[in-house]
Amino acid sequence: MTLVQLRHLIELASHGSFSQSASKLHLTQPALSRSIKALEDELGQPLFDRVGRKNELTNFGAHIVQRARVLVDEANELRRTSQQLQKGEVGQFRVGMGSGPGAMLMTPLLLLMATEHPQAHIDISRGSTTLLVQALRDRLLDALILDIRSLQPSADLKVEALQEMAGAFMCRPGHPLAKKRSVPFAMLREYPMASTPLSDEVARILMERFGPSAHPDQLVNLRCEEISSLLDVARTSDAVVLAIRASAPDLVELPVSPALDAKARFGLVTIASRTEPPLLGKVRGLMREVMRD
Repeated sequence: MTLVQLRHLIELASHGSFSQSASKLHLTQPALSRSIKALEDELGQPLFDRVGRKNELTNFGAHIVQRARVLVDEANELRRTSQQLQKGEVGQFRVGMGSGPGAMLMTPLLLLMATEHPQAHIDISRGSTTLLVQALRDRLLDALILDIRSLQPSADLKVEALQEMAGAFMCRPGHPLAKKRSVPFAMLREYPMASTPLSDEVARILMERFGPSAHPDQLVNLRCEEISSLLDVARTSDAVVLAIRASAPDLVELPVSPALDAKARFGLVTIASRTEPPLLGKVRGLMREVMRD
């Protein structure tokens, strides 16, 4: 039996007339008759008694119609849910964020979900690149938003580069270095340096610009995954923070000599073989809107 046959049954039960039901279903009367006859043959009992021009449900037919209504209603609900999932109106989206994207994107993403998709569920995870990638591979996350230069190339990962953003050495407005026209790198070393864990690519750039002493293992005194905490430290102490410039508009960018001239490359990471979650398109658009210099 099919849902189409059950819909035919429900319609005929409501009108009791093959001609009226066929007209409403946009079928010929013989086609409707064949559909009901095929359903009766499969179920093994008559569904209707033909009383003159009326077709009345048998006791068996009344029971079947009751069950059919439940099945058809569930199918209709399933279709509605599918449409809502495709639009991102319901369902769950689990995303992991690196420290830089987390500082700029987390609040706007939560606000977007609260205002435009209030029935959907979003879970945001933070952590190191290694832990987030493992969670993605374990199907605990649907997507990652990272500085993609921190990733090891892998055939199972789909990596989509979206935005590049400039990095900078920054300090509070009242910092001793804040009003200098040029800050030699050696002068930076006189103050605590705060940073999230840096990729090998960033380490290479730092050493090319400033020499071996700029390797993160030597340069960075204060390291943690939460850039927001590091920025707060820079706002209330003489620590200098190395971060995405746009993550802290209230801090002063130091004119370091030679110039840092380094950018983070942010992107989306998913499992190559998985279907894209419906809400990922919204996240992609939000990244382009929010994550820019």
